[in-house]
Amino acid sequence: MRVTWYGHAAFGLDPSSGPRIITDPYTPQGVGYAPINDPADLVIISSDDDSAHCRADLIPGDPTVVNALQVAQSGGNTNALGIEITAIEAAEWDQHPEHAVPGQNGMYRFNLDGMNCAHMGDVGNPLSDAQQAFFEDTDILFALAGGYLTLELPDLMEMIHRMRPKLVIPMHFRTLTYRPRNTMWIESFLSHFKEEHIDFAFSSEVELTTRDIPPRTRVLVMDYVR
Repeated sequence: MRVTWYGHAAFGLDPSSGPRIITDPYTPQGVGYAPINDPADLVIISSDDDSAHCRADLIPGDPTVVNALQVAQSGGNTNALGIEITAIEAAEWDQHPEHAVPGQNGMYRFNLDGMNCAHMGDVGNPLSDAQQAFFEDTDILFALAGGYLTLELPDLMEMIHRMRPKLVIPMHFRTLTYRPRNTMWIESFLSHFKEEHIDFAFSSEVELTTRDIPPRTRVLVMDYVR
């Protein structure tokens, strides 16, 4: 599976077989990252009212769109283009500067090329026991690593220590192009891990197979698409 990080919480996932997926596409002008010009067969959004996470309309082509919040509120699972998607409801940050009332969103999971992938959506508060358990047996975790506007890093690390995802790919952290300036740089997240457990892709694309999934938690830091 080829993984592409466009920036923020948006990834392109291109498996060896099955639909090409894009997660949580953003509004470029709002977050500072480049427009996503790659097409997708399936777009998964964590909500339908957050322009940094829901812009499926900007993805080229005519992809099938799944709203993870709706999935979470309608039984917790659905099938789209042969992909089983499960989701659990979450709330964004209580003090979100753009929303007087915290919005709801969905954290979601699916399996591609034999790897269990989990995306944290836009959760902004400490995870309940049920929300933590949602990430059990995760091979690839797309983790909210910037603190501000999402859950705080100690709360994220509590889940990681309990659920032990195999490969953690950070997202939603401050970069040289990301507009919200209070979000933390990646070093704040990496300080919670031993140096020997951290890898750098030095690219916005990586190829992953089941052979690349480590036996215990490692972090893979990706670059964003320029």
